[in-house]
Amino acid sequence: MSHSGQRQYVLAGLVTFIALLAAVLLADVVATVFFAITVAYVLFPLRERLVTHHLKPRYASALATVIAFLSLVGVLAPIGIVIYLRRLQLAEFIQNLPPEIVLRYSEFFYVIRTEDAILYANNTLTHLAITGVQAAPVLALKAALFTFLVFAILLQPRGVAAAIFRPIPPAYHDIVIALHERIRDTLFAIYILQGATALGTFVLALIVFFLLGYESFFALAVIAGIFQFIPIVGPSVLVVALTAYQVSIGDVNAALAVFALGLIVIAFVPDALIRPRLAERTADLPGSLYFIGFVGGILSVGVMGFIAGPLVIAVFVEAIDLLSDRQMRQGSLF
Repeated sequence: MSHSGQRQYVLAGLVTFIALLAAVLLADVVATVFFAITVAYVLFPLRERLVTHHLKPRYASALATVIAFLSLVGVLAPIGIVIYLRRLQLAEFIQNLPPEIVLRYSEFFYVIRTEDAILYANNTLTHLAITGVQAAPVLALKAALFTFLVFAILLQPRGVAAAIFRPIPPAYHDIVIALHERIRDTLFAIYILQGATALGTFVLALIVFFLLGYESFFALAVIAGIFQFIPIVGPSVLVVALTAYQVSIGDVNAALAVFALGLIVIAFVPDALIRPRLAERTADLPGSLYFIGFVGGILSVGVMGFIAGPLVIAVFVEAIDLLSDRQMRQGSLF
């Protein structure tokens, strides 16, 4: 082996070692970096459109970053606003709870002591509050890192592309471009899917809660739509909470109605119908494969998985398509 060949292998090994070391040392911010890269991917067309409207690249990148930050705040803020506006009703509800709630079915019954339940809920909320306060500095640093990364990538997109293409031989650039286009389209579709699914959940919840006679049907529908962004559990948390409320006031029929309609129409239908159908149209990915990637990603790597899972599946499909095209041009698949 020539000296240049040995040098290339040594450098490749060194890069691999440093990459693994960085992954270990920076494990706590891997999810933040990943989300920042995916958001920058999605915002790049907006940044380019702003530049074409005679806005300087720095200002266009800053504006796109601000839009991303405000979108994130717009997803999280309504929950806190609704809780704040309904704080008096919530306190009144807790004060008016009976000492115990009896759940009966035929000859079987189960007694829930509300004092114990309230104490447990209070301890849980206190623990969550303390944990949130302790984690606030870390979350602030991650938010700053996220914002900085999005801005930096949008500010110098050509530099990122050059760094990726530099070590790759020109003969393989078409593969990189094909994978890049697939990643871009898939990420755009995933975010559109998430937003569209949340919107569909909001509309369905609005109808269900209105028909069930809830006075705060609009606020409940907003919460259901926002909960759609929470992987796995989603709006089912709200449905279970409302069911428990109806049971606590002795309205078993209303509890059964909100439980059945809520789980089927609000929690199940958007994920079963809206998400797969849009996946086929926007991501050029079969709904079954998208669902496998979505669920598998969440179960494997947590919250990051709802993006990483479908993205890996899409890249895998694109790699198979590239391999098939190459084999076909050579005249045989074997």
